[in-house]
Amino acid sequence: MAKDGFGGALAGVRVLDLSRVLAGPWSTQILADLGADVLKIEQPGRGDDTRSWGPPFLPLPDGGEDRQESAYYICCNRNKRSLAVDIASEGGAALIRRLAAEADVLVENFKVGGLARYGLDYDTIRAINPRLVYCSVTGFGQTGPYAARPGYDFVAQGMGGFMSVTGEEGGGPLRAGVAMADLSTGMYAAVSVLAALRHAERTGEGQQIDLSLLDTQIAMMANQGSSWLVGGINPGRLGNRHPTVVPYRTFAVADGEIIIAVGNDGQFRALCAELGMAELGTDPRFATAAARLVNRDAIEGLVQERVRGETGLALIDRLVAVNVPAGPVNSLRDVFSDPFVTARETVQSFTRADGATIPTVAFPAKLSATPATYRDAPPRVGENTRDGLADWLGLGADELDALERSGAIVQGAAGG
Repeated sequence: MAKDGFGGALAGVRVLDLSRVLAGPWSTQILADLGADVLKIEQPGRGDDTRSWGPPFLPLPDGGEDRQESAYYICCNRNKRSLAVDIASEGGAALIRRLAAEADVLVENFKVGGLARYGLDYDTIRAINPRLVYCSVTGFGQTGPYAARPGYDFVAQGMGGFMSVTGEEGGGPLRAGVAMADLSTGMYAAVSVLAALRHAERTGEGQQIDLSLLDTQIAMMANQGSSWLVGGINPGRLGNRHPTVVPYRTFAVADGEIIIAVGNDGQFRALCAELGMAELGTDPRFATAAARLVNRDAIEGLVQERVRGETGLALIDRLVAVNVPAGPVNSLRDVFSDPFVTARETVQSFTRADGATIPTVAFPAKLSATPATYRDAPPRVGENTRDGLADWLGLGADELDALERSGAIVQGAAGG
């Protein structure tokens, strides 16, 4: 069935996805959620590397596991169709070029120069389709001293400065618990693709987007990076403390820890009043943000002493009632049992033909006119090979059969 008419802000936009793992697939899932028709090109048999990155794998109704559907793979591949194409074969590479001629966007994350051997590099594809937006995601960019290096999120977090400011004060370097360089690169990729599509609509001119994990990680250092550029401040690790805002950290309470995040002087005075120490709100040592930063240890110690015997959730309720930002430190079990998740429809689920339920975290932005949609469960390898080629290229059964016999394509099992 053709996929060009299912609505959404990006309805009619065709995306050829040659990426795998996380940064690229995260970006193409965003485009797919907003209505684009995304063909995910996978290696026959094995498919995307993340399919095997488990456990956990998707549980099946008969008590087994679907070893093609790791939780990792599921998180970033909904609303796509999987085509198993051997791009290393002459027939497979030729097929990708034919698909690229029909695409609006191509996303890839091969090493620099890796696609040239198959005739799938930007210069070759641009000659076929000058209006194409060609997004290349790498560890270190298409140019520069590290262009030839392989790159993963972990390496980018370390090289980009993130791990120098993450972890306990006096402790060793620590990466984030999720792949922040990959995810933020995926977000920048989606934004950049949309900007390039707008340009192509106006001018008919496509372009290559050169996006690297390290560039993105450096950009995501935000205020910390600016502190170095403006003031020469090399902040180091502060645990849960904020480098410039006080008190803004976790505090121990009777039943665990909570977050108190005071962002301005009015909130500080409200905090002091609610904790029964209103006089500290106008104390010259603490009355302004700059003074609190100088006297961080003193004010944080006083707040900690006052809240230590409090029950966490009750104290949070009191603080938010007087407009002081505060919250719990949730486990994922806590997160997905929070009433917020139900009210905001944060979890969406697919039911496959075999009865398997596939849960997924919703697209977070709520668009009033063109909301994200949840049309298709993450596909198995090559599940849509024949349908996708028929839709985009108009291939008939005879030509598809010939491509299968040659090994250029493989039709995988359906999801059920």
